[in-house]
Amino acid sequence: MKLASLKEGGRDGTLIVVDRALRRAVAATGIAATLQAALDAWEAVAPRLNALYEDLQAGRAADAFDLDVGQLAAPLPRAYEFVDGSAYLPHVERVRRARGAEVPASFYTDPLMYQATSAGFLGPRDPVLAASEDWGIDLEAEVVVVTDDVPMGLTPAAAADRIQLVGLVNDVSLRGLIPPELAKGFGFLQSKPRSALSPVLVTPDELGDAWRDSKLHLPMRTWINGHWFGEAEAGVDMQFSFADLIAHAAKTRPLTAGTIVGSGTIANEDTAKGASCLAEQRTVETLRDGQPATPFLKFGDVVRIEITDGQGASLFGAIEQRIERYSPPVRES
Repeated sequence: MKLASLKEGGRDGTLIVVDRALRRAVAATGIAATLQAALDAWEAVAPRLNALYEDLQAGRAADAFDLDVGQLAAPLPRAYEFVDGSAYLPHVERVRRARGAEVPASFYTDPLMYQATSAGFLGPRDPVLAASEDWGIDLEAEVVVVTDDVPMGLTPAAAADRIQLVGLVNDVSLRGLIPPELAKGFGFLQSKPRSALSPVLVTPDELGDAWRDSKLHLPMRTWINGHWFGEAEAGVDMQFSFADLIAHAAKTRPLTAGTIVGSGTIANEDTAKGASCLAEQRTVETLRDGQPATPFLKFGDVVRIEITDGQGASLFGAIEQRIERYSPPVRES
């Protein structure tokens, strides 16, 4: 099934069920008011949501309406946790090689991960706001999964069963702010603003054979200003599966229902596939030509991120965002 949230009903939106073609929807408020409420009682609620999804597919759902992506919030407008990995080591290897550094052996057995911003996610058509282009505005096209309750210390094999939903994220980065932050030795803060989730999150069964071994085996397609930027294969060169990432995050603490786990920027050994972030493209250019040629995003630029199935149908809907200048609100005296 496919789930989304309307921009109404408060900060956490209103839960709706969306049909497979992403054209029609129906409110699920008689089952759960919000997606977080559904995840909190997933075992009991999921079968009822799936029955409503089947009714919608068959044209039996009362009060169904045409889906307007512009009216969608993020499926989870805010989440208790967003932990983001870096599971594609070709990206890590290239970035480190560009600055003359080796990849530590531990990177191949112990996932990289950080605690990301989860207090608010942008909707799939919401603009990316930044006060300055000098911040080095970058997209990062990633796959995410959403869990139900995850106990502490579970194995990767057990973690696979905790994956309830799959989607996409534009994990926005401000590259110009990252080096001075990391130099402090205390991680990201100002360099990681709010990210945007895909219009819908889907259950793994919707993905068919493309979902196996806790990985999504389809290309991540990205465009900038309508021009093709990349289609890196999400299932190729992923050193750590989502089950591995969940187990890593839960080693010393449980994860609460509604935790979002990110794959990190998708990157392949084969650079002909293009990139999923500008930093990756700039690194490829530096290694090839001695300096980067591709600029970071400017105000007015539009990014689009999408994954389609073998027949060209959009699975999660597209994230499509314009980069806009942020103006602080004026306080009345």
